[in-house]
Amino acid sequence: MRVTVNDGCQGCGVCEATAPEVFEIQDDGSVKVLVQVVPQELEQAVRDAARECPTEAIEISE
Repeated sequence: MRVTVNDGCQGCGVCEATAPEVFEIQDDGSVKVLVQVVPQELEQAVRDAARECPTEAIEISE
């Protein structure tokens, strides 16, 4: 699984709270994806973060 964050992101922090090993809010409010390929043990957390993102900015590709 790969994950990206699109321009719709408003930096609300739900993703970082849900999967801090994968997402990090930067000082400017943007989100940095910390891994290129999501480890299998974190895939569900990333799916949860995508589902909970209020702007639907998290994009997952399998």
